[in-house]
Amino acid sequence: MPELASSEREIILYYNLDRPNASKTLGYAKGEGFALRNINILTNKFTGTHLEELASKLKVSIEGLVNKEHSDFNEGLYNSNFSDEDWIKVLQNNPKFLKEPIAIRGHKAIFVKTPSNLSRL
Repeated sequence: MPELASSEREIILYYNLDRPNASKTLGYAKGEGFALRNINILTNKFTGTHLEELASKLKVSIEGLVNKEHSDFNEGLYNSNFSDEDWIKVLQNNPKFLKEPIAIRGHKAIFVKTPSNLSRL
């Protein structure tokens, strides 16, 4: 059974409230009245399976989940030839490096670039 249970009736929103786009997206979702399950990436413990399922829904590699533009991202990691397992460990130990916000509804998932992107779900 998948760890990432999603429904057509609600949006799962992964976010870091320390990031401006995330707080705007969360506010937009609440203002629009979307049924919402919000998950703060800084307090949620991700398993490797969870991260693999997120990547699969988003149609990206595990490395594609990594926000290499984050101000704390180590330049030494930027051009690393890491395996998927290595990137999973990086994200588990540094959840702030997860590219977010991410929104999921049913079988659709998107990286939210602007809050209004939620209406595409």
